[in-house]
Amino acid sequence: MITIDVKRVHGDFGFEASDAYGHKIKLDTSPETGGEDFGVRPMQSLLMGLGGCSGIDVVSILKKQRQQVDGFNMHISGEREHGKEPSLWKTVHIVFSLKGNIDPEKAKRACELSIDKYCSVAATLRAAGANITWEVVVE
Repeated sequence: MITIDVKRVHGDFGFEASDAYGHKIKLDTSPETGGEDFGVRPMQSLLMGLGGCSGIDVVSILKKQRQQVDGFNMHISGEREHGKEPSLWKTVHIVFSLKGNIDPEKAKRACELSIDKYCSVAATLRAAGANITWEVVVE
């Protein structure tokens, strides 16, 4: 079983979440809703989790294919539903940017496998109704 502890540590809405290994992230709401910009918004952390999950998949797949990944970045943008509570992610777009001696077709396939098959965060977002699109740039 996975356990996460969340503790209020700053103002009204500044929280610190930690896992069983001592890794921590700071969470807060926006100043418009009473926060103090202490940390990441919880819904943004979900997109960060998508980036980490998919990034691990893509690099792992490319390494198995003996591709040389010298640089890897992702830019993730999303739009949430308006006027609804809860306000879920409606659309998410990912730009995978890779550097190295990488076959562009292998990079595309690795990203496709991650988003469509392996990444649990992507599957969770899709199950909640999000439309996930992506593109790959190999330099």
